[in-house]
Amino acid sequence: MALSMYEISIPLFIHNFNILSRILLKAEKDAKKRDIDKTVFLNARLAPDMFPLIKQIQIGTDMVRLGIGRLANIKAPSFKDNEITFSDLQTRIKKTITFLKKIKSEHMNDSDIKLIEFSIRKKVFKFNNGYIYLSDWIIPHFFFHMTTTYNILRANGVNLGKRDFVKM
Repeated sequence: MALSMYEISIPLFIHNFNILSRILLKAEKDAKKRDIDKTVFLNARLAPDMFPLIKQIQIGTDMVRLGIGRLANIKAPSFKDNEITFSDLQTRIKKTITFLKKIKSEHMNDSDIKLIEFSIRKKVFKFNNGYIYLSDWIIPHFFFHMTTTYNILRANGVNLGKRDFVKM
């Protein structure tokens, strides 16, 4: 029996947003324990041409929220990208999870064969079907930004390990 688009996306994203939330909580506690200004972590980046941690969370939540909204034919809520604290980022993640929990399996019926087209700035993106959009765009982008967040914190000395990332 093949898994539905809902089954391969919504539970995966909710599970991993909860992991991401725990990673951020661990980083916030670490900053307090080591008496490090939390903005050091929030504004840290892996390389000068990469976005800082805050933007990693913003983009990761956007990719999933907007992408699932397109697949489910439901208008996704818009966020202002005005987060400046760990608490703000936790709220953004919680709001994203709340949106995902409102998606029902039937909302995503036939989304695997749906043509997806959207623009980011002046560039138009086209996907021949929703399955390719989910598997080649949404999921990889989400995990890139989640992994980059993890790596930024790890590079700044937060005691994170593989078990923090793949927690069951």
